[in-house]
Amino acid sequence: MRIGFFDSGIGGLTVLAEALHRLPDKDFLYMADTLHVPYGTKAEEDVRAYILNSVGLMMNEGIDALVVACNTATSIAINDLRERYSLPIVGMEPAVKPAVEMNLATGKRVLVFATPLTLQLPKYYALVSRVDEHGIVDSLPLPELVHYCEALQFDQSIMNDYFLAKLADYDLDQYGIIVLGCTHYPFYKDILRKLLPAHISIVDGNVGTVKRLSALLSRYGIASGGGKGDVQLMCSGREPAYINKMQKALSILRERESLTETQPT
Repeated sequence: MRIGFFDSGIGGLTVLAEALHRLPDKDFLYMADTLHVPYGTKAEEDVRAYILNSVGLMMNEGIDALVVACNTATSIAINDLRERYSLPIVGMEPAVKPAVEMNLATGKRVLVFATPLTLQLPKYYALVSRVDEHGIVDSLPLPELVHYCEALQFDQSIMNDYFLAKLADYDLDQYGIIVLGCTHYPFYKDILRKLLPAHISIVDGNVGTVKRLSALLSRYGIASGGGKGDVQLMCSGREPAYINKMQKALSILRERESLTETQPT
């Protein structure tokens, strides 16, 4: 039993790390479209072609289910993929709905961090229109953040300067939740927790995505087991250096998770 995870770069590793934690009896294939990363600043039709080609390569390697671990890719190509392939396919969307539900009682606003392309797509507008009946959701494009992440730039002082500049026009006292609407962005969750006021919560869609994956596997009658947590990494550019970068990034995520689990409550 092998589950495929697809993203333009290393961002989807944040979802894979959650799956490794919650589904340890599965094996995984992770594909990064390094020839075309980042997607969030490119034309929609170009990105659709990149996605379909990359997933085709994954199918040739052999997968039993697919997670499109990228909000932009989900918005653009999830329907095409489901028409083309009969295996279980899980997509992602920014966690706006749970954020709105959590914030209604506080009277605070919700701020969504996302790529420019995600925020421009009809799927995002439809999502916000459906769940934000009280008009409490604001959106902030962060086009540079994927580049920082792909460079493994996690220096607290550098990233503090970046986030403070982006948030300079926002009164953070008005906000109760920030939604990380790109799978690259959770790499910065610890940095944001130290930077933001204590009353602001940070949410992403990774846990919900893996729970949907688990439910979908059960619905398809795919038995548990069949794997032992093995991970194969591949990228469209076939660069050994990028494979090494993915291994390092995944190690960073798993180390953070281990530290979180061992911290006293």
